[in-house]
Amino acid sequence: MAPPYRGLILDFGGVLTTRMRLNGEAFERSEGLKPGEYFAALNENPDGVAIYAALEVGEATQEDWNRVVGGILGIDPTNLMQRALANLRPEPQIIAAAKRARAAGVKVAMLSNSFGIEPYNPYVDKGMWTDFFDAVILSELEGVRKPSPLIYQRVLDALELTGPECVFVDDHAENLPPAETLGIRTVHHTVDPAGTAALLDALLLDRAPA
Repeated sequence: MAPPYRGLILDFGGVLTTRMRLNGEAFERSEGLKPGEYFAALNENPDGVAIYAALEVGEATQEDWNRVVGGILGIDPTNLMQRALANLRPEPQIIAAAKRARAAGVKVAMLSNSFGIEPYNPYVDKGMWTDFFDAVILSELEGVRKPSPLIYQRVLDALELTGPECVFVDDHAENLPPAETLGIRTVHHTVDPAGTAALLDALLLDRAPA
């Protein structure tokens, strides 16, 4: 019997790419920041948290983010998002699994809380834009971000599939339950791209993991 899943939904940062934490640590080193300083600016500083949330839903520009985060860190804000993501790389094993699925007739979508697309478009820069996917759903363009259930419904609508027909992969556990409420099969990607790729093969191509 053929596998039941007809759609694959993939997060960008940390799934389709290498780990966000490793990228952030490399950025700290390149900018001469203290270990953990960049993460604190994004996740603990109230202004940093607020500007990232606003950027993700299109209420702030990438240049606003550059200015605010650069000010918090005391570094040059010019092209800051591009510098901050400079060490992020496509994750070859996940991309290969997505290509295998698509070749087998599975629709593939990217669902990302946006980093902004102007003046720097990280999705184009990392080689992951519309040509690779059947649908691209960015929170900035949708005006809503994960984990809101609405954005998961938007990607289902774009794929013209139902929740039980789809698999969703994200590296943040808190983004999974809202997808599950729509019947989507979820996969929590952690630090093992080979394991996640094997699981996707098993789910989408009916290949038993080695």
